[in-house]
Amino acid sequence: MAKILVVDDELSMRQFLEILLKKEGHEVICAAGGEEALSRFQANPCDLLVSDIKMPQMDGLELLRKVKEHNPNTAVVMITAYASPEDAIAAMKAGAYDYLTKPFKVEEIKAVIRNALTKTGGPPVEAPAGIFDNIVGHSPRMLQIYNLIKQVGGTKTNVLISGESGTGKELVARAIHQMSPRTDKPFVTINCSAIPDSLMESELFGHVKGAFTGAVATKKGLFEIAHGGTVFLDEIGDLSPFIQVKLLRVIQEREFMRVGETETVSVDVRILSATNRDLEREIIEGRFREDLFFRLNVVHLHLPPLRERREDIPLLAQYFLEKYSRELGKDVRSISSYALDALMNYNFPGNVRELENIIERSVALENSNIILPESLVLSEYKKEGEKKEIPPFHLTSAGLDLEKELSELEKNLIQQALQLSNGVIKKAAELLHVSFRAMRWKIQKYNLRGFSEQMKE
Repeated sequence: MAKILVVDDELSMRQFLEILLKKEGHEVICAAGGEEALSRFQANPCDLLVSDIKMPQMDGLELLRKVKEHNPNTAVVMITAYASPEDAIAAMKAGAYDYLTKPFKVEEIKAVIRNALTKTGGPPVEAPAGIFDNIVGHSPRMLQIYNLIKQVGGTKTNVLISGESGTGKELVARAIHQMSPRTDKPFVTINCSAIPDSLMESELFGHVKGAFTGAVATKKGLFEIAHGGTVFLDEIGDLSPFIQVKLLRVIQEREFMRVGETETVSVDVRILSATNRDLEREIIEGRFREDLFFRLNVVHLHLPPLRERREDIPLLAQYFLEKYSRELGKDVRSISSYALDALMNYNFPGNVRELENIIERSVALENSNIILPESLVLSEYKKEGEKKEIPPFHLTSAGLDLEKELSELEKNLIQQALQLSNGVIKKAAELLHVSFRAMRWKIQKYNLRGFSEQMKE
């Protein structure tokens, strides 16, 4: 249970938050303005301040600064009916944990307050709860994968890892290697799609001096370099039929010949492979050998795309935020609830790799200590604005959700207005005959800050 001070000049909002937070088991103190709140806080310090920004006399930002001067450890959540990036940045720089725009959902305010109390006053989240050997995620799907990694790690079994690009297949391969008795031996990664067919045999198995033009010295291949350890064949589906035959022999006989040599070289390697293709379809269409597939696919491990494990997005985003804050020397500490909502509603065609890129860019360009929605650039928003047309409405006997349909129509028209105005909010508002303030609020409502990389007021 926490002690929470609620400050708002609207009686209805104070009563709403008091009832809500008391139901959550917290002790709640209410104040109608900044001066009253500061007096109450000084007499009875609280764990959390929830304050409106726009109030007469002492506004929420001034109250925030004075509360932080009195007790820097108090968590602060700001709420406002007139959201603006300037207010949000000012609040975060002054030490607020997050801000919310009225009207907000009950679950939204509960989640923000719960996170604020945990972050500032409760025990920190321990890394082992969601991080397994540099793989981040605590969803049921990922916990199953962690268990499978543990099961196969200590064996010599070949493992085929499938999944879309950017899902973390190499990280899983490295984790399997680290769990094996070969952990102190080489882990050699071979990108099968990056090496030209004409060089692949030499790269994999080596060559002797004079074997072909340019072979000025004998060279060890990657399989020989990996002796005793693990070979990771990334994008195995891109191997040519000729190299597939050579690889099959290495797996079966544990030996190979360097290019230009007649003597065999024995090798002890474990083979882990990965693909973003459907290899069974490749077999049917004659592009991949069935016998090689069965040799590689002794154990199959499939990584789900990020859109199928959305519960991992907050943990991943925070992990990358902390990583790039350290690497870039930035004091960016958290992600606003609205920015997180935008990430949760995005489909991530590039999966975890795309999320990492988005967070790195946001940290690099952010001027406050929190990532705001306008800091995110989500490509799907732009594609949606370019391609989506206004659908016709057809009322049938089954009926329709009028509010949902009108919201989609409004969102689509706002996107078109932003596109026609090149991201200038004032011009977009004029096109739709609404006020600048209303347009800004609607952009926030529909998470359209990421729609344009150069949105201007």
